[in-house]
Amino acid sequence: MTDTTTDTSYRVAAEELRQFIERFERLEADKKDIADQQKEVMAEAKARGYDTRVMRKVIALRKRDSDDIAEEEAVLAMYREALGMA
Repeated sequence: MTDTTTDTSYRVAAEELRQFIERFERLEADKKDIADQQKEVMAEAKARGYDTRVMRKVIALRKRDSDDIAEEEAVLAMYREALGMA
């Protein structure tokens, strides 16, 4: 391989690498903006009297499969009963 071919390949790879890094950095910035917006939503909900801790649990539950939730709740009920907490 000649020096010219090596230089061209290096420049192309360097440009592609730069593009990947810049895309990732933009996504990081977007992620931070979204996280800030989520904090604002929770602050507004808290200001209106909602329990944000419970809201976060509801959000997590909505992401899960209903069968998994039912199974977990059944096991939890069984454990609570075994410990006399029912």
